Amino acid sequence: MRLAGKTAIVTGGASGFGKGIAERFAGEGARVAVLDINATGAEAVAEALGAGHLALACDVADGASVADAVARAAAAFGRIDIVVNNAGWSHRNGPLLDVDYATFRKVYAINVDSIFHMTHAIVPRWRAEGQGGVMINVGSTAGIRPRPGLTWYNSTKGAVHLMTRSLAVDLAPDRIRVNAIAPVIGATALLETFMGAPDTPELREKFLATIPLGRMSTPRDIANAALWLASDEAEFITGVILPVDGGRTI
Repeated sequence: MRLAGKTAIVTGGASGFGKGIAERFAGEGARVAVLDINATGAEAVAEALGAGHLALACDVADGASVADAVARAAAAFGRIDIVVNNAGWSHRNGPLLDVDYATFRKVYAINVDSIFHMTHAIVPRWRAEGQGGVMINVGSTAGIRPRPGLTWYNSTKGAVHLMTRSLAVDLAPDRIRVNAIAPVIGATALLETFMGAPDTPELREKFLATIPLGRMSTPRDIANAALWLASDEAEFITGVILPVDGGRTI
C-alpha cells in the first residue's frame, strides 16, 4: 500500500482522469475526497470506492467553493496530504478567432484560476501543520507541443506548467512538493472537443499517427504517474512536468 495512511483531494474526480486517479489512490490505501461540480457523479465514485471516502460538490473556478470543500475534507479526514488539481476544460478545436472572450475566460478559470484558489486554500494549512504536502497539477502535452486549433487551451496548460515549477521553488522550504503530469489526448469526455469533430476511426487515426506508441492515454496511465508522484518514492522530486504521452513530445 503505497499511500497507506494518506489522505487526498482529487478535483474533477467524477469521471475521466480524475476518477482513475481517485480509484488508484484508494486502491493504494489513501482516503480520497472526490471533488466535482457534478455532485451526483462525485457521490457515485466515492460510494464505489467504499467506506471512508468522501464526495464534495465543488466549482474549482470559484475560490469560496474551493475553500469550503478543502475545509470540509480536512474536517472529515483530519489532514490533507495530497491535492490533485485535475479538473479541466477546453474550447472546441477550430479557428482561434472563433473563440469568444467568455469561452476564453471559462477555460482559464477552470484550468488556471483553480490552481490559484487551491493554493490559497491548502498551503496555509500545510504551513501551519509543518509536515509538508504534495500538489499534483494535471497539465497537458498541449503546453509542451501545441496542436493547431487549440491556441487558448494550449496557453492555459503552458501556464499550469510554469505555475507548477514556480510553486515548487516557492514552497520547497515548506517541504511542499509540486509537480505536474502532461497527458497526451485520451478517450475522455473532452475527446471530441479536442478533435473539433465527431470521433470517427479516420479522425482517431490522424491523432494516433502523432503518438509514437500508437495509442491514446488512459485514466490508468495518468493515475499510475500521479501515484508515483504522490508517493514517498518521489520524495526528492519537485518542479517536474512529467509527460505521459506515448512519445508525443519527443
